[in-house]
Amino acid sequence: MTINVSGNIQKMQARLDKPVTYSLVFSNETVALNELISKKISLEFSGKINCVHCGRDTNKSFNQGYCYPCFQKLAQCDSCIMSPEKCHYENGTCREPLWGEEFCMQDHIVYLANSSGIKVGITRASQVPTRWIDQGAVQALPVFRVRTRQQSGFLELLFKQHISDKTNWRTMLKGETEDLDLEMQRQKLLSECTEDIKSLQDRFGIHAISILTGMKVVSIDYPVQNYPSTITSLSFDKEQSIEGVLQGIKGQYLILDTGVLNIRKFGGYEISLNA
Repeated sequence: MTINVSGNIQKMQARLDKPVTYSLVFSNETVALNELISKKISLEFSGKINCVHCGRDTNKSFNQGYCYPCFQKLAQCDSCIMSPEKCHYENGTCREPLWGEEFCMQDHIVYLANSSGIKVGITRASQVPTRWIDQGAVQALPVFRVRTRQQSGFLELLFKQHISDKTNWRTMLKGETEDLDLEMQRQKLLSECTEDIKSLQDRFGIHAISILTGMKVVSIDYPVQNYPSTITSLSFDKEQSIEGVLQGIKGQYLILDTGVLNIRKFGGYEISLNA
């Protein structure tokens, strides 16, 4: 089988199977990637970048694929996306109120995950388990369901006083993460944050901030034949052509025998894939 496809790429699509099933999305075509593991592939950057939102040509992408005008005006590029507790929708200053209603004024999940060690994270309820896969988590456990993104941000701040909210991507890609007792960690954090959680429930209503019970830890397996012992980061901003034997896929990374490539970072880049 020979594959030769080109177009502007997007972040990889992923489905929770055993192992996770990945596809690479081009402008008008989707390529199944799992079957390419152990095969030599080449990825060629044409030098052209198109904004993932408006499609205009851009010499440089911002925030994983946007042109500068979209980066400046879109609500999805605002600083409150990275710091949801700073949401200013209720102040009437949201860049795009309709977008805010669709994406921020929706149920969110606050979760614990194990990607390079324990971390706290948030995501829209509709993005479970995609968000966990994108972070390369090997375990995940939902803890709260809340009514808005801002509320999830306040809870994340509470947990961040005790655990990290970051993934060490190098550790994650080395496959050195050991299983953790997430349920025990959940109970510990709920105990440590009891009074602060109650304050938030008093502020927003107990039905707006619900502690989830009876949830099971989700274990996630990735299609990886060999994990790298050392991490070499590959970039289309430095190399026009990237090739190597595809040894695995984890998070949004292709693991090649020549290095690792973060596909999500290059959204909107026009790439040719040959295998």
